[in-house]
Amino acid sequence: MLLFRGEEHIGRWCSARDLPRGATLSPEQAWRLARGWYEDKLKPEWRRHTLEEAEALIAQTGLKGPFWNLRGD
Repeated sequence: MLLFRGEEHIGRWCSARDLPRGATLSPEQAWRLARGWYEDKLKPEWRRHTLEEAEALIAQTGLKGPFWNLRGD
């Protein structure tokens, strides 16, 4: 994971390395995703998220595009 100051910084970093821009998320989105993903991890009844639950959490966080597609299609 790389942290950037803003959109312009991302563009400069990618241009300097001749790399295409990848998926990005804001610190708020990262926090919401992590919170939803790990909120019940320490509970005895914890179980792994289903594909549908993971997709719903990603969508609720506002993350869209091919990078966030868990099905690979």
